[in-house]
Amino acid sequence: MSAKIAVVYYSATGNVHQLAKAVAEGAEKAGADVRLRRVPELAPDSAIDANPAWREHVEAAKDVEVATLDDLVWADAYAFGSPTRFGNIASQLKQFIDTTGGLWQQGVMANKPATGFASAHNAHGGNESTLLALYNTFHHWGSIIVAPGYTDPVVYPAGGNPYGTAHRGGAGTPSEETLAAARYQGERLADITTRLLAGRAA
Repeated sequence: MSAKIAVVYYSATGNVHQLAKAVAEGAEKAGADVRLRRVPELAPDSAIDANPAWREHVEAAKDVEVATLDDLVWADAYAFGSPTRFGNIASQLKQFIDTTGGLWQQGVMANKPATGFASAHNAHGGNESTLLALYNTFHHWGSIIVAPGYTDPVVYPAGGNPYGTAHRGGAGTPSEETLAAARYQGERLADITTRLLAGRAA
């Protein structure tokens, strides 16, 4: 039984996008059917154009499908990613989450595994608090949080964040060590989801 996983993210300049692709790759390696989805951009063109890297990524990511609530209904598990905004998730991702009230009332996200990944400019720029803030939503949904913990050595070279893969944006694009940790996180999510589905089918 293949797990269906929705990787839903927001990325301004592309770092979280790279993490999202790596998470999706890891989940696919574990045999999952994956939907990679970006949430809509809310910032005005004037703000985007003021940062060439932001505009470049907006243009580069045009072909990535936009997330819808149907993706959450379809999926057996979720991986959400966001850059850090003052120690919290970006408003673009929060806006999408805030549209899930009807699904929450129906229990759509309940008992489904979920995990998160993030990026901040500095090593201590809020990645952990952003992930914990994201996990507050998963608690309310009744989802089963699947953090990487220290369950594989690949976590350590990527910074050793047990809450989820996190990138220090000030260092440039994600390193291969960080991408490897993100792939492992996606693989772990898919593996645990598959086990849960098999148990429910038994």
